[in-house]
Amino acid sequence: MYEDRKEPVFDLPVPGMGMTHELGARPWQQPAQYTTIDDVAQLYVAQMQDESFMEQALNLLETKMPVTMIANAMQTTNVMNGVHSIDLGVLALPIIMEMVMLIADTEGVDYVTGTERDIESEVSGSSIEVATEKATGETPITEPDMMEEEQTEETMPTGLMARRV
Repeated sequence: MYEDRKEPVFDLPVPGMGMTHELGARPWQQPAQYTTIDDVAQLYVAQMQDESFMEQALNLLETKMPVTMIANAMQTTNVMNGVHSIDLGVLALPIIMEMVMLIADTEGVDYVTGTERDIESEVSGSSIEVATEKATGETPITEPDMMEEEQTEETMPTGLMARRV
């Protein structure tokens, strides 16, 4: 099969080569339109003053979409379109978030910033909680332990992917 070839095997195209673009053909591979944080900040402020943007942002905020997600989507889209670099996009995130929160505050819409931390869920089951229980001498009674005992009393799963005991 390969003995009858006149061309070397190493000159064949790489699989998937027809599905790629040449270097520099994508917008993010070109030099960015805006190269300073001041220009990028002015761009976003101008974009967010548009009535259609305000309406769409308020609709998203009413569905409890986090402000961080809206800001990240905006800057990622502009990076993909070659408007600015990823570095300037990350630097512009606080500016975008503040503007979106300002729009929501002026319209009286409650919003979720996306930067809130739920300490209870983070500490639950962690080494901090275990150390605190040891220090205070209290051990809370948890419901999942009782559920695990009930499951072991039932028939053990069998089959090809069942765990061996």
